[in-house]
Amino acid sequence: MTISPYFRHLRSAYASELDDLTFDSEGAHVLDKRLVQRRKEMEFLVHMMEISPEMVATVFHKGFRFTSPATMDHLLSLEADEFPDWHDLTHAVHMEPWTRPLVAIVQKHDMGEWFLTVAAALEYLNQKPEAPQSTETDASDDADEPMDEEEREAKAREDAGADWMVEQGFDRKES
Repeated sequence: MTISPYFRHLRSAYASELDDLTFDSEGAHVLDKRLVQRRKEMEFLVHMMEISPEMVATVFHKGFRFTSPATMDHLLSLEADEFPDWHDLTHAVHMEPWTRPLVAIVQKHDMGEWFLTVAAALEYLNQKPEAPQSTETDASDDADEPMDEEEREAKAREDAGADWMVEQGFDRKES
């Protein structure tokens, strides 16, 4: 399975976000409680789905079942501007009934269907074991340059999302 740089970056960010939600400061497991709270905040969170999709996607944690791994594996190889339409993926993704109100909120927004694709892909990745990193080396030194640029862009998006959260009154998340 090939994972695009876009999903490679978001995979670790999504895992970190879930990890942050899992335990409180005393070490108690509070993931379910925090997810319930986050789902109640969906009307607010949708405004961040483009700049911090990994943060918003956690509301759908355990809300997808995947019926076509091949379709999902292909999706993971794509960049953010190459995604198929959401309705073209619905044969491969079953949404749990509790997600319906959340989906309705997301679909009211221009980027809603794009975001649902991202959220499904992140949850699919979360359910798969971490793939070993490729040991192949590139013959060209230029091969790392696009990745460096994508990492800079991803960091800029992450910083913009963090800045927006601070503007909304939240504390800056430590990296």
